[in-house]
This record gives sequence, C-alpha cells and structure tokens, in this order.
Amino acid sequence: MNDNKLPMLPPELELETIAVLKQLARANRALAELKGYADTIPNKHILINAVMINEAKDSSAIENIITTHDDLYKAMSEASGASPAAKEVASYRTALWQGYELVKAREMLTTNMIIEIQGIIEKNRAGIRKLPGTVSKNERTGETVYTPPAGEAEIRDLLGNLEKYINEDHDNDIDPLIKLAVIHYQFESIHPFYDGNGRTGRIINVLYFVLKDLLDSPILYLSSYIIKNKSAYYRLLQEVRTGNNWEEWILYILTGIEETAIEALRLVKRINSEVETMRAEIKEKLPKIYSKELIDLLFYEFYTKINYVEKGLSVTRKTAVSYLNSLEEEGFLTSEKIGKERIYQNKRLYDLVKQDK
Repeated sequence: MNDNKLPMLPPELELETIAVLKQLARANRALAELKGYADTIPNKHILINAVMINEAKDSSAIENIITTHDDLYKAMSEASGASPAAKEVASYRTALWQGYELVKAREMLTTNMIIEIQGIIEKNRAGIRKLPGTVSKNERTGETVYTPPAGEAEIRDLLGNLEKYINEDHDNDIDPLIKLAVIHYQFESIHPFYDGNGRTGRIINVLYFVLKDLLDSPILYLSSYIIKNKSAYYRLLQEVRTGNNWEEWILYILTGIEETAIEALRLVKRINSEVETMRAEIKEKLPKIYSKELIDLLFYEFYTKINYVEKGLSVTRKTAVSYLNSLEEEGFLTSEKIGKERIYQNKRLYDLVKQDK
C-alpha cells in the first residue's frame, strides 16, 4: 500500500465507544494504583533506574537489538567488553532519562525534544528524514505494506500538529489514555526518522504519562506487552491506516496499560521490600558504615564503583574501599574486575529485576 497522505489529528470519528470506555476504566484504575504506591516511596530514583533497565532491554528487543542483563550491566558501568547491542540499549536508557528530565523541567513535549531523544538513541544528528525511499515491509513476505510521508516540510507539518495534540488540552478533550493510543499511532505512522522511530515512539509514551500527571516517575512501559503481542501490534496499526479501525487499536493500548501497570506495581513492591530488607540487615551487621545515603547508592544501579562511594558519601578512597569490602564480606555485594577497575554488583537487585523478565 502506498499511502503517504496521513490525516492530521484529531481523528474525525467517535473514539469513546462503549467497549473503549469499559477498558479505559480498568486501565485508569490500574494506573492510579501504581501511581499511588510509587508516590509513597522516598527515593523514586531507585525504582526509576531498576524499571528503566528492563524497558531499555525490551524496547530494543522489538527492533531485534538483543542483549543480556550481564552484557547490559557491563555497558552501563562503562566497562570494557560490552557488546555493540548492549551499548545501544544503554544509549536508549540515556535518551529516556534525558527525555524525562526535559519534560519535568519544561512541562511540555516538543518536536525539538523528540529530535534530541532520537539523536541520543542513534548517536547521530541525522534528524528528520529528507530523502524518499522509506517504507514499512512485511518481515515474512518482503511486501511493502505502508509508505510513510516523505519530505521534511510535510513531516514537520505533521509533527507540529502532533505536538499541538500532545500539549493542548481542552474541556471537551477525550481521556489522556485514549489520546496516548492516538499519539502512538500517529508518531509511528509519521515515521519521521531514518532509524530509531520505534524506540523513540515508546519513549514518547512514558513521557506522556508523566506530562499528564498520570505518573510522577517513568516506571510504566508498554514494550514488554508489545513483545508478547507483536503481530497484533503491527496488524492493528495497519488496520487503522487501511480501515480506520480505531476501536481495536485503542483497546489494544488500553489493555496493555492495564496489564503493564499491574506487572509494574508487583515489581516496584518487590524492589521496595528488598530495599527495606537490606537496610535492616546492613544496620544490624554493619552499624558503623550504615547510612541512608549508602543504601540509596547501593540501589541506584545494579552496581557501584569505588569512586561513586567516594563522591556519594564524601569519604576518602581508602574508606570507600573499606566500606565496599565489608559489604562484600557480608554478602551484600559481589565484585568483579572488569578492565582496570573493580565493579561491585548488588546481586539481590540484579536477580530481582532479571527474574521479572
């Protein structure tokens, strides 16, 4: 199908059908429960980082960029020996963080911010597509199923329209979660970049949750749901293009939000429980080195390094080494020499997040 005349938003038909409104209520309930629980946790960065790791891995896997948790851990700690795929996944996480910080600071999501996010993912400044020839093909048959808009001027017009739809709300606007389904469809159909469109689109999803105050932290992602339901995802995107089948597409996204919010809540509860357990154990076994700041450091990432402890706790290198050695002796950390430096892994957090897959 060659259809590069993509209609502007909003769609000109009724989106709030009875089936959609029923599923919308379930999705909003699950999301509100996740937000409510996450709001009670003192250090949200612990949750954000842990959940982001799985998202970076899953979103990249949709694009056939496959890595292991072990390799990703090396890439994140900037150790030698990480695979190119793991480095790409680490770049995705960097882009996600940057997008989150931009949205929190500016309280909007603009075309330029989206271009910046994609540039971090792809590690280039190619920007919006200028050359024709981009098509979407059926992976199995090689048949062209969709030709996105071509030409920078048209793509920028569509992105400008999308930016307005994202940021401007009116009293008669539809529910934000329904809008999210529309936004995701439209961005994927504009396909504004040569590469990284899928990953950028999935980052836009979570930034929209934060922008509309549906979540305070970027801790809910649809990538794992899309992986499990990948054929339906591509089929329904195409059915909106060819037959205006908005209802099924919106139901797909709303179901994904409900299921993913339930899974995310389960994971963040387990992480929070592990933080509290380790806090109590370190306080009991190593009272001389215990501090809230130390616990925060140990859970900020899968791993820590000597210089992180030096800076984070404002201690000397000798003291930092002593702390980390004590924690390893008591079984709280495991260490590995990678290249020239020693990396200390919080194995409990690592196993917990890995087990969630």
